[in-house]
Amino acid sequence: MIVFSDLIDAKNRIKPHVHRTPILTSTSINNFAKANLFFKPENFQKIGAFKYRGATNAIMLLDEESKKNGVTTHSSGNHGQAIAKAAQERNIPAYIVMPENAPQVKIDAVRGYGAEVILCPPTLEARETYMQSVIDKTGATPIHPYNHPHVIAGQSTVGQEILEDVSNLDYIICPVGGGGLLSGTLLAVKNIAPHVKVIAAEPMGADDAYQSWKSEKFIPQTNPNTVADGLLTSLGDITYPIIQENIHEIIRVEDTDIIAAMKLIWERMKIVVEPSAAIGLAVALQNTEMFEDTNTAIILTGGNVDLPKALKLMS
Repeated sequence: MIVFSDLIDAKNRIKPHVHRTPILTSTSINNFAKANLFFKPENFQKIGAFKYRGATNAIMLLDEESKKNGVTTHSSGNHGQAIAKAAQERNIPAYIVMPENAPQVKIDAVRGYGAEVILCPPTLEARETYMQSVIDKTGATPIHPYNHPHVIAGQSTVGQEILEDVSNLDYIICPVGGGGLLSGTLLAVKNIAPHVKVIAAEPMGADDAYQSWKSEKFIPQTNPNTVADGLLTSLGDITYPIIQENIHEIIRVEDTDIIAAMKLIWERMKIVVEPSAAIGLAVALQNTEMFEDTNTAIILTGGNVDLPKALKLMS
């Protein structure tokens, strides 16, 4: 479904529209990890997260009729903002279904990007029902946050850039929620540098990817409980087989480890990341024997945090 040329085309397509985020290093964090760590800070990306890459690629591939009718998705976080901004920059209508208990700052951000926000009860069934109503009324094209080939191809550009910017790489550690970024990273590595091992980082309290990988069958997420609120979703029928076929290992960590890693990044690197972004460093710090003396890239997926909540977690 997704071939290497799709990844290259996505990179060339979105290049003028997204930030090429840098590679950052920290000597003090390297000393803690006993490894050479290379951080890819997607918190510096537009809308503060990697999601803008996939959203931009998917929207740029719409035909003219679809552009007139607009796009829709349901999201309480970064994907909704990404779709809203990518649509705004192309004068395309966007309809974002958001749960009524979503943080006001995120609702305001989506509206700030010019999208129409449709509030719904905070259940998956309500989200999907309301989005279907939008589609029936407007003809808008739905863009799934991760289980979509054009989104996955767009997210692969994170991994492509890492492989271009870091030589002699041994590992890439990538968070996993729905698996869009992880799938894109795996496909990039498979086609460009198959010797590099990709490790997925997952919260212990939301470990459906780990369970699915170990059992070799899809196990959906049920009752997730973690501070990494960007990693709560289940894998999809597109992302699961890509991960199952290509992943080297999935490593789980506790919330306390995620919070400690987030605090370390804030303190030592002076950048703001969300818990979901810090989980890769948590994996490296909790498995120093595995990563010792290696060159390891860690994807910092985003920095859209509720500051009072984050400060409370780290206090």
